[in-house]
Amino acid sequence: MLLPMADKYFKALGETLLMTTSACAVVFAAGMVLALVLTMTAPGGLAPRPRLHRTLSVLVNMFRSIPFIILLVAMLPVTRMIVGTTMGTWAAVVPLSAHLIPFFARISQVALNEIDPGLVEAARAMGCRRWHIVRHVLLPEAMPAIIGGATVTVIAMIGSSAMAGAVGAGGLGDLAIRYGYERYETAVMFHVIAILVTLVTLVQFAGERLARRFDHRR
Repeated sequence: MLLPMADKYFKALGETLLMTTSACAVVFAAGMVLALVLTMTAPGGLAPRPRLHRTLSVLVNMFRSIPFIILLVAMLPVTRMIVGTTMGTWAAVVPLSAHLIPFFARISQVALNEIDPGLVEAARAMGCRRWHIVRHVLLPEAMPAIIGGATVTVIAMIGSSAMAGAVGAGGLGDLAIRYGYERYETAVMFHVIAILVTLVTLVQFAGERLARRFDHRR
């Protein structure tokens, strides 16, 4: 009995890691681009576009306000169109990404907005172009805070992936529901909780270490 259950734990952990890493790749890429656009198009930014900025801000706030379980169900047609199915690990990547792109974008935007405006003005006075300022001023200065935001995003992703597993996406959430809840095997439930706590602890530790490495002020 122990070995089959061990296999199920490893399989569920692998599905959770696959969901999390795949969705995070999409979230970090799209969220960073969105954060840069929001920062640059804001009034007083490098490329002010007030209407575009307001529109994107409204969309970000709208998606952030939707609970994940509702978004998961609402996006079933989109998920089926993109992946070809609404069940399984890959199907969960679509709503997970849609849920956390606005979250990471807003965190990154806040990090970028906290940069000393004097640094940007100094770069402008030296004749730097917009994308040179983004690459050599904004991103390096904001990187520790962005990494901290990415750490929070990964932790939120792990929790959301467990929720997605409860509705057919597989992973640790599915294991906890099918065995820990439906079959009243409480040990499985506690094992899943322990695994999730361990994952979150490792992510938090790694994120803090990485943020310190990029913090040139230390």
